[in-house]
Amino acid sequence: MNDSKVVLVTGASSGFGALTVRALARGGHTVYAGMRALGSRNAQAAADLCAYATEHGVDLRAVELDVSSQDSADAAVARVIQEQGRLDALVHNAGHMVLGPAEAFTPEQFADVYDTNVLGAQRVNRAALPHLRRQGQGHLVWIGSSSTRGGCPPFLAPYFAAKAAMDALAVSYAAELIRFGIDTTIVVPGAFTSGTNHFAHAGSPADSDRATAYDARYKALMDDVNVRLAGLIPPDADVSEVAEAVVRTLELPSGQRPFRVHVDPSRDGSEVVSAVADRIRAEFFHRVGLDDLLTPASSL
Repeated sequence: MNDSKVVLVTGASSGFGALTVRALARGGHTVYAGMRALGSRNAQAAADLCAYATEHGVDLRAVELDVSSQDSADAAVARVIQEQGRLDALVHNAGHMVLGPAEAFTPEQFADVYDTNVLGAQRVNRAALPHLRRQGQGHLVWIGSSSTRGGCPPFLAPYFAAKAAMDALAVSYAAELIRFGIDTTIVVPGAFTSGTNHFAHAGSPADSDRATAYDARYKALMDDVNVRLAGLIPPDADVSEVAEAVVRTLELPSGQRPFRVHVDPSRDGSEVVSAVADRIRAEFFHRVGLDDLLTPASSL
């Protein structure tokens, strides 16, 4: 029996996404690495991906996918279906981090971060889910953040708020899709400070006057947030563990996949809070007679 999956990963040009598409491909899966601007901004990332596929003899393909565009999401999914005849799994990884005082970010900047991290996933879902529902099977994997429920530093408010919204969206989708045979897994990475470009590429506030007003009391803290987080992480922590967690959960049989998987070497407490929250959700579903919307792994 061929257990190879057809998988589409968003935000695959760098970071968790780039690691995940390579790990999935090494596992024998057909992987579409979604990234925007293949002909310009991400031309090198696409070329590196192609070289990796050739070198390792794996089925790994770059596909144009800008999660801020419904047309782009529709086209990316249509290409996968046209070439493979199916789509087995979708990994929501696209995201963008910003760093600075919450007050100094304009509402439009908050909206931009929300658009990438939350609305982008919604656009891709709207493109992909009609196919998954017709198939009667599929798997949504959401790359969340331990900041949603764990200890987290200040000055990352727009990103943390968007990740929390994405987590809530994933939880709702889980119950709404299970009767179609579509599983949900939320992979929760901790604050990996090396192996990704999250902090290096973090956006900054547009309102420089308000940002400056915080400098006297907080500038040193903002400048070394990354250093403080790095101090919590064991020296042997490897960011590729996030990609491997995606591969492991995707390869489990349908109905046996975990609802939430934590990969957090800093142990910021998210796993403890999530265990309680997911258990309360499962107990509530039992109370209102919605047991069929839960899997055995819906809570710890």
